[in-house]
Amino acid sequence: MTCIIFIGFLFIYLLAVVGNVLFASLVSAMPQLHTPMYFFLWNLSIVDVTYISAIFPNLLSITLASNKKISFPGCITQVFFFITTAFCDVLILTSMSYDRYVAICIPLNYSMIMNRRTYVLMAAFTWMISFMNALMHSSLVSTLSFCSSITIDHFFCDLNALYAVTISDTRSRKILVIIEDILFGFVPFSLIVTSYVFIISSVLKIRSTKGRFKAFSSCTSHLTTVILFYGPILFLYIKPKSVYSKTQDGIISLLYVAVVPMLNPFVYTLRNKEFFGALKNMARIHGYNILCSIRHS
Repeated sequence: MTCIIFIGFLFIYLLAVVGNVLFASLVSAMPQLHTPMYFFLWNLSIVDVTYISAIFPNLLSITLASNKKISFPGCITQVFFFITTAFCDVLILTSMSYDRYVAICIPLNYSMIMNRRTYVLMAAFTWMISFMNALMHSSLVSTLSFCSSITIDHFFCDLNALYAVTISDTRSRKILVIIEDILFGFVPFSLIVTSYVFIISSVLKIRSTKGRFKAFSSCTSHLTTVILFYGPILFLYIKPKSVYSKTQDGIISLLYVAVVPMLNPFVYTLRNKEFFGALKNMARIHGYNILCSIRHS
């Protein structure tokens, strides 16, 4: 069973990394996809690769070698990258919802509102806030006191799991986590929901069925990604304590740590005519260039 689990985890990890790197490379290489939406998707791909790579190599080592030890600096590193990428995910998805809101509700002013300077600043702000927040939490964790050998009740160094095993007073830190959950969890999610309320309202005002379908289809990949990301998290944190299960929580955590980054590239590209159209154009141009070089030679 150990070998089967290791092969399964390795397959998920490689598929997530290769899929996201390939998608990011194609978006960078195709000028037709240099739009705000694909710029945010490019950032999301980079986040997903970093996200899963911060946790899965150590998890693979644990699975194969049955060596469940991790050094304290390694644990702090996991905390830093996990918080950075988790916050980036939330803020990028929120930025994408605003982009879809402007595209559908204010289409005539889209190019003016979502200009290059605006969406680059939005992405830069996302990375800066996420980096600074992760640095703060990593510094706070590094000052905690632990026994010489502790057992973390998780498959990676989660902040709450570390607070549960420290011998230091963590009340102020836990209050900070709750405040941040509201600011960077509930508020962005509320903004996404609000954006889609306006989007659905605008779509329903379109008279033709074809027009409504075309308008809403531009949001399906983003909406699917939001559901995949927030679904496991909402279930994990909102469910009552009476149905608490460590195994169940581990599986749900594995969903948003591994399965979501693996599925995201397929969600972006599946039935995406714009992406495949740009891919065909690039293949046609490269094929033409290769044919010309063969003829000249």
